[in-house]
Amino acid sequence: MEFSKYIACICEGTAEQVIINILLDNNKLIFDRKDLLEEDVLRSRSGQKFEQQYLRKGFDDKITVLRILDSRNENFKISRAYQHKIDVINIITAPEIEMLIICNENKYEDYKKSKKKPSSYCKEDLSYKNVKSKTFITEYFEDVDSLINAIKEYKRVSNIPNHESSLFDLLKKE
Repeated sequence: MEFSKYIACICEGTAEQVIINILLDNNKLIFDRKDLLEEDVLRSRSGQKFEQQYLRKGFDDKITVLRILDSRNENFKISRAYQHKIDVINIITAPEIEMLIICNENKYEDYKKSKKKPSSYCKEDLSYKNVKSKTFITEYFEDVDSLINAIKEYKRVSNIPNHESSLFDLLKKE
């Protein structure tokens, strides 16, 4: 995966943001915090807001926009004048980021049989009530190796289309 000089890592939700921050803080990604705009993970889902906040500042080089999201259909719309300034890479966590918890618990087969949404399965079957909260995710994946293993397991069991990128693709190959 090729990146421009500047990277904007934009996360859809709190859980995604916490997971990316855990990976960044433990030096597990193929980019570092110093490579990021403002050296931080962003939460602006709107292309227009991103354009106003960052693209109008006159960066000389292109910006790689890494979008961490579960939707395959959500567009990142910016005006035509700035489209040449960015390369967008979608990192898809479909159906939901909670799949990492299901994989970490070795409950993938049970989850599939349940026919529930991952967040519902985590709440109802695994009894994790605040599964989307910053505190829960931070404590649950306190051991970064369990997070790495969950990402690898999700890659193994999921049916990710060839043209899609996942969190696995952002991990350093150690």
